[in-house]
Amino acid sequence: MGSAIGAIAGLAFVLINAGNVPAPLLWCLVASSGFIAILWFVVLRGPEVAQVSPSRSAVRTYGISVAVMVVAIPLGASVITNALDRPNAVLAWVVFVVGVHFLPFAHEFHLPVFRWLSASLVVVSLVGAVLALSSDGAVAAGWTGVAAGFTLLLFSAVGPSLARETTAPST
Repeated sequence: MGSAIGAIAGLAFVLINAGNVPAPLLWCLVASSGFIAILWFVVLRGPEVAQVSPSRSAVRTYGISVAVMVVAIPLGASVITNALDRPNAVLAWVVFVVGVHFLPFAHEFHLPVFRWLSASLVVVSLVGAVLALSSDGAVAAGWTGVAAGFTLLLFSAVGPSLARETTAPST
């Protein structure tokens, strides 16, 4: 389920932002192909993964993380756009918040792969922010979105195998 959600979000990031970078059709085709491959090979045909019902604490953490993300994105975007007058940096903020929202999942769901996903998206957002703030260009923002999309697609593809490796009982 997580791979499907991540793949949808990754594809959306690429499709929405590819228009601001060179060769947008290429990036859209690569992302769409990756999305289809993830759905087929990971979600539908992937190995059976033992599904353990999440604890109440994990469900609560998930809900709080998503709620904070939903509130933080528009609030930060408003400050960045109106108070700082840097609208091209908004996408870096969105990627940062999406990345940080995964951090509590690593602990609550006992899946360290979420730490790697979180850190990767935060790095993408920080690089994107530096580029957007130094160039004030829509292209920098576009690359931030495209890079975030491919990061989500990558983790959707390899995340389940990483989760199995990190949660396997030691012998």
